[in-house]
Amino acid sequence: MQKLVLFLLGIGPGIFAIGYTIGTGSVTSMIVAGSSHGMELLWVLALSCLFSWVLMEAYGRYYLVTGQTALFAFRKNLKFGSLISILIIIGITFGQWNSLIGILGISANAIVETLSLFIPSIKGNEYWWILATAIIIIGAMYTFLWKGNYSIFEKVLLFFVSLMGISFFLSLFVTLPDPAEVIKGFIPSIPKVEGGKMLVAAFVGTTMASATFISRPLFIQGKGWKKENLQEQRKDALWAAILIFVISASIMSVAMGAFYHEGKVVTKVLDMVYALEPIAGRFAIVLFFMGTLAAGLSSIFPILMITPLMIADYQQGKLDTSSNQFKILTGIACLIGLTVPILGANPISAQILTQVFNVFILPLVILGIMILINKKSLMGEEKAGYILNLGLGLSLVFACIISYNGILAIWERI
Repeated sequence: MQKLVLFLLGIGPGIFAIGYTIGTGSVTSMIVAGSSHGMELLWVLALSCLFSWVLMEAYGRYYLVTGQTALFAFRKNLKFGSLISILIIIGITFGQWNSLIGILGISANAIVETLSLFIPSIKGNEYWWILATAIIIIGAMYTFLWKGNYSIFEKVLLFFVSLMGISFFLSLFVTLPDPAEVIKGFIPSIPKVEGGKMLVAAFVGTTMASATFISRPLFIQGKGWKKENLQEQRKDALWAAILIFVISASIMSVAMGAFYHEGKVVTKVLDMVYALEPIAGRFAIVLFFMGTLAAGLSSIFPILMITPLMIADYQQGKLDTSSNQFKILTGIACLIGLTVPILGANPISAQILTQVFNVFILPLVILGIMILINKKSLMGEEKAGYILNLGLGLSLVFACIISYNGILAIWERI
């Protein structure tokens, strides 16, 4: 355990990448995909994690060499940079706040549904319990953000991410997957069913999260890394991408084992737990509940911060977690996050749709760093080489295809 803790502490800013990426939106997408299509979409997850690694490396390297954060650099060094930065702020805010709405709803539902197993009187009064739970969660997060700093934020996320990873990885051993099905999942295909395109777009939207890349220079700044930490940054990006893939694939695999071969359908947050209970007993309830809750809390925390961080990045290129602007904007995000609990909407349906919106700003985020990291006047000898440029180019093509796929998915839904 001591070695595990030291390893996770060494990941550094990558903890925030995992927190942004694997929330209940990711958990929901993986469960729906695994339960409905087995491991058929594993290839999408693998490509998304590969390209996420490329983008984390690019943004991290750019900051360490130039000392410029993402949006500040766009504004200073790109033609129409101010417009591009504003569009990115609007796009990411819309996507992340939409995600927050579903994440808070799922987290509150997970707690209430678990409590109802032990407190029967909750049945019939779920709405008020869910709303009260959501208010307590968001209130606690806001209080913490009001008083915290980078070091504390990193430790909190380390706890939630570790709890999440251990819970979901242990769940994998309850329903071990067939190796042949896992290998088959790496062959590209899109489910030819209603909602198949939207699920693919949601996969990419939750795994290749623009917020992860735009905020990375800020968190590296908060960590205190300098140009001499280029090697640590590279390892940090790689390990973050590997852990995102392993945890997400574990969730998909468990869902396949619990649902897919039984022909069952996911409609509620704890359907997964009920499917695992005959195999693992009440232990499954605690295990998957802890993983889902940790995933939700690990995402709520950084999502609340993203808009004020981006605005401060645009204005001055600094990590700002103490100004009145930060406190006001995180407060607004908290109120928006209560939408699903107040309306009593199904958080599973809400979460899948909101993840799709995250892909639309991604091509702009990739194109911006491609231009900057190839400027010799800024990067010197550390400018992108053939391999990194190939990775960025393929990432851009992939993002454009998925964005188009997302537009088709939303159009079909309308």
